[in-house]
Amino acid sequence: MATIKDIAKKAGVSIATVSRVLNYDPTLSVGEVTKKRIFEIAESMSYQKKKTRKKITRRIAFVHWVTESEELTDLYYMGIRHGIEDQAKEMHLHLIKYTVNDIDDIPSDVDGIIAVGRFSKIQTEQLKSICTHVVLVDSDFDHSGCDAVLTDFQQVISQALYHLIGQEVAHIGFIGGKETLQGTIKPTEDIREHFFRRLAKENNVLNEELILQDHFNVDSGYLLMKKFISQNTLENIGFIAANDPLAIGALKALNEAKVDVPAQVRLIGVNDISVSKYVYPSLTTIRIEKELMGKTAVNLMMERLRDDRQISKKVYIDTSLVKRETT
Repeated sequence: MATIKDIAKKAGVSIATVSRVLNYDPTLSVGEVTKKRIFEIAESMSYQKKKTRKKITRRIAFVHWVTESEELTDLYYMGIRHGIEDQAKEMHLHLIKYTVNDIDDIPSDVDGIIAVGRFSKIQTEQLKSICTHVVLVDSDFDHSGCDAVLTDFQQVISQALYHLIGQEVAHIGFIGGKETLQGTIKPTEDIREHFFRRLAKENNVLNEELILQDHFNVDSGYLLMKKFISQNTLENIGFIAANDPLAIGALKALNEAKVDVPAQVRLIGVNDISVSKYVYPSLTTIRIEKELMGKTAVNLMMERLRDDRQISKKVYIDTSLVKRETT
């Protein structure tokens, strides 16, 4: 097939001139004879304009475990959402947003599903029945048959625990919570608590009396620590909180009781949400790359759509210890 370059060579003019003539550029000052010659050569060489490809916008169902108002109590999920939204915009994907309670409303003609949060096996199977292209983000246990972006929580707890052990903390505890997923009856075991118990036992520092549990929010961290302070002598104790909001609540209770942090009690959170560096004293935490998790989920979805990849892929995002003033 003839190209503009071929026509320009035969007509003895520049490629730009041929292009502008064939596109009927009204600002081009070229004689009618030249224009006529270019059109004749183009016709004789069977030149055809390339058709402009129509941009296809893929429709992706974005299922969030929390609402945007609930995100304000745990900025971890907000970070993941921002990563997904930013990368989806880059990839020209149209996100249709749903919450975990709206799974039944997802139409079967979506091109893919990105689901953020902890979903039960029943919910995961329901997502897979709607669409074959499913990417789960932050799904602790059940992600068979789906792409998944995950955090290695064994590494997270190991980083926190060995930091406290390295500081010769005599007693190490855990602040966590319980939650019951939709479609289940019993509370699901928290993966962070699971690895804490295992690693603490391996290092001979497991003490059941130092495992405090309620919900995964600031108020629970505050009330759990306030109760613990009233019943115990605080000296050379360290706590790992399942997330930063729990740690921040616990820190508030310690400050109110005038407990010296970190001299008497050391505290480590998980996630490194933005406010962690601004509390007093600033919170030592394990940084999880929230925005990168979201962007990676979109990239996995694009692989599925572009290459029609059928084999599931799991991507673990690395974590790091951020040392601040609570340890």
